[in-house]
Amino acid sequence: MEILEDIKKKVNSILTSKCQVTKIEMEGPEVVIYTKNPKAFFENQNFVAKTAHELKKRVNIRTDKSLLGEEKESEKKIREIVPLDASIQDIYFDPAFSQVTIESIKPGLVIGKGGETSKRITLETGWTPNIIRAPTQPSEILKGIRHHLHKYSDERKKILQETAEKIYSEIAPNANEWVRFIALGGFKQVGRSAILLETPHTKILLDCGINVAATDEPYPYLDALHFPLSELDAVIVSHAHLDHSGFVPYLFKTGFRGPVYCTLPTRDLMTLLQFDYIDVTVKEGKEPIYSEKDVKEMVKYCIAREYREVTDIAPDIRLTLHNAAHILGAASVHLHIGEGAHNLVYTSDIKFGFTRLFNNVDMHYPRLETLIIESTYGGRESIQPNRQMAEDKMLQVLKETIQQDGNILIPVFAVGRGQEIMLVLENFYRKGLIDLKCYVDGMTREANAIHTAYPEYMRQGIQRRILQNDSPFTAELFEPMNNKNGKTRDDILEEKGIVIIASSGMLTGGASVEYLYKMAEDPKNCLIFVGYQGEGSLGRKIQSGLRTFPITDKKGKTKALNLKLRVETVEGFSGHSDRNQLLAYVRNLKPKPKRIFVNHGEKGNAADFAKTLSNRFKLNATSLNNLDAIRLR
Repeated sequence: MEILEDIKKKVNSILTSKCQVTKIEMEGPEVVIYTKNPKAFFENQNFVAKTAHELKKRVNIRTDKSLLGEEKESEKKIREIVPLDASIQDIYFDPAFSQVTIESIKPGLVIGKGGETSKRITLETGWTPNIIRAPTQPSEILKGIRHHLHKYSDERKKILQETAEKIYSEIAPNANEWVRFIALGGFKQVGRSAILLETPHTKILLDCGINVAATDEPYPYLDALHFPLSELDAVIVSHAHLDHSGFVPYLFKTGFRGPVYCTLPTRDLMTLLQFDYIDVTVKEGKEPIYSEKDVKEMVKYCIAREYREVTDIAPDIRLTLHNAAHILGAASVHLHIGEGAHNLVYTSDIKFGFTRLFNNVDMHYPRLETLIIESTYGGRESIQPNRQMAEDKMLQVLKETIQQDGNILIPVFAVGRGQEIMLVLENFYRKGLIDLKCYVDGMTREANAIHTAYPEYMRQGIQRRILQNDSPFTAELFEPMNNKNGKTRDDILEEKGIVIIASSGMLTGGASVEYLYKMAEDPKNCLIFVGYQGEGSLGRKIQSGLRTFPITDKKGKTKALNLKLRVETVEGFSGHSDRNQLLAYVRNLKPKPKRIFVNHGEKGNAADFAKTLSNRFKLNATSLNNLDAIRLR
């Protein structure tokens, strides 16, 4: 690559011969410098900072392979160097990257003050530490992902090098430079979000989801593309929810072998949800559209990025992910196209408003011409109560149900609403407002564990509690459903005055549906909806007044289920912005976009929101249909 030669020249002009650089490589969008004298870099921190600034890329310093110590002896030294209080959970070596991965409950102690401990590991073993946080509660999915990446580290190194060749390939100047996007899903609907962004040189997919609540047309319109999926240059996944990530493994099933850009939590959480989607599909007696093998293949191609980190992802496109405050690791996507010829922000799902989980959504961008914004609650009537009113109503419903010895079912999205509602209940409990016993069932438990591995993505108060081994997700009021307590779902429903948090949030499958069937005919019980109910879902039908519907019992017989339990919708806990919050987001956005396209909202909401944006901000705002193609430049 010509760019690699330029990088080598710049690196050599910055670094002295004392650094003993032996090799410079590109791994995806990153520059890797191998050295026989890592001490020189430790003694002059400015070397790395200046190199990264000059190259405008993330720079990794690694030791030359000739310095790598024998693995068993190196592990012994690492355990001697690192304080016991760090609680090392695992150590494994990646010769392909000259790295040793150290998974620890307290990674700060592995790093040491001023990085002294990690530096000592490098100097005494030759291995460059890759220090990661272990979850504070067991996570099979996280353990599996990390070991999968380790197992295929040699292959992954080749993948990153091949990705780099594509990112930095030379492109011939095109007199007719253009940018366009095609709406492939999620326009005038909620579900199966997918957008193709295209230039003369590059094809990138923004999200690739499924509509879990729909039986007709649940997948994006990928068949409308007039090229094989293998020709896609990259996929960007904004967040883990299946309506944004659920179809990505299908791309790998059909031959795509390119990078998938997302945050680390998104990588882990979408893998969890995709595995569960396969499991639920099989249990329903259907053939999954992809297999676990396809999900595992996707994981190998994931390239994780931090918030606000500028990354080259194609010869003519730079990506920056920004905090969307929706779920753990959720991002709005900023694309800098063609040396600044056009700048696009795809908000994906955003929360402009208070949550107990996340810091405020990002609203400042260097440049912005086109905005693609969600409209889930963009309609004229879509005004949610403020958060205090929502919590007051939740507390009232809980008290009324518990006082009459009823049980409460709260269906939640395992990722996002599950954790938010747990924080609300824990706050009630800590303040002594109500004496609770809460069972957490389904995927929510596994998602909680993944949250504890990435506290830096959450509010400072939660970060601090997790780091002090006081995770709110393992507070004493929460009883996990697992083999240790030996309780079945029937057992816990024998208790009175309990709360059950279970997925799925729209009653489309999973533990929440099983609990509903068991609790439905007791009028003392209560069902509380706290999140969006997709069109066509059982949750939406019950919200709309359905009280009798057919179910199939264990013997395969069909019978009518009569809902006699109390049904409540407590609005204000959504991870989406309501209409006023969406308008406030656009009002505070800097700089102001020149035009806006509205997506991720049912037909009426999307159209009404686009009209309001045009009238209020005097902007060109349009609600598009699926399969619309728009030229941006």
